Amino acid sequence: MKLATCSKSGVRIVGVVDVDRDVVIDLQQLHQTLHGSRSAVLASMLDLIEAGERGLELVRSLVERSDPGDADYTFALASATLLAPLPRPTQLRDFSVFPAHLRGAPKGLAQVALAAEGANASFKAAGEGYPPIYDREPVFYFSNRMSVAGHGATVEWPPAVKFLDFELEMAVCIGRTGKNIAASLAAEHVFGYLIFNDVSARDAQARQVPAGLGPCKGKSYDGCNILGPWIVTRDELPDPYRLNVEVRVNGEVWTRSTTADMLHRFEDMIAFASAGETVHAGEVFGSGTVSGCCSLESGRWMKPGDVLELTIEGIGTLGNRFGTTS
Repeated sequence: MKLATCSKSGVRIVGVVDVDRDVVIDLQQLHQTLHGSRSAVLASMLDLIEAGERGLELVRSLVERSDPGDADYTFALASATLLAPLPRPTQLRDFSVFPAHLRGAPKGLAQVALAAEGANASFKAAGEGYPPIYDREPVFYFSNRMSVAGHGATVEWPPAVKFLDFELEMAVCIGRTGKNIAASLAAEHVFGYLIFNDVSARDAQARQVPAGLGPCKGKSYDGCNILGPWIVTRDELPDPYRLNVEVRVNGEVWTRSTTADMLHRFEDMIAFASAGETVHAGEVFGSGTVSGCCSLESGRWMKPGDVLELTIEGIGTLGNRFGTTS
């Protein structure tokens, strides 16, 4: 199933997206129609996720009894205002597991630093490789879960930023809270998959990363964590490690790539993150940039007004326009 959070008459609702019929099923309204009452499980995406298999069984039973042509609880996908599936994730962690990005991004960031700061640039790329820790462990940083946007949103261009970049990432949503989770059992903790655009102000990042405290403002501006367009439940993607991806800007294909060359799988990330630490339902784990799917690697940069579309096979397309500075 494809599970979305939408705005309907100014109210957030959880829906199932039927891409074959181009409709969204309002699950709460459907429950009201069939049972004469509302369900607490369907109050939000997080409520549904926290309900676990019981929640998914409820959704399946509702959809099985639904009529895609019933206007009481369905509406056209084209008219839907899609929000981030989790407008405020429980937690947002970003990993980096694609070796081509690990090799290419530092060189690109050094070029940005030189262009932005000239001789005063403090960021220097080191060699052609990447630190061996990335091979040994799926390391991550905590991103800004309070600043999340969804499909179709216009993202404000941050002030004083010249090099605004996109990062096409695949992400998982955690469906079951746990601690010390073995990699062999970690798949059971995956609720589903979605696209994560880790929008990055590269000139700010290049200037601040040498402080050693992480990406800082480079990845924290409003709307710079874009999730969507919906969550595809785990059963629909039995093998997420062989998916084709594509980046388009104003309709032009900039990059085609694949998820096939990950150093660590999501199961490894879950095991690593949960070692001695509770991982909670509703967390989102980003894979890091899929090989070649950012401007640091391609050398092609967006400009204000551009429309960006990121597609992952089996999930969908996450699209946004990048506006001007406020």
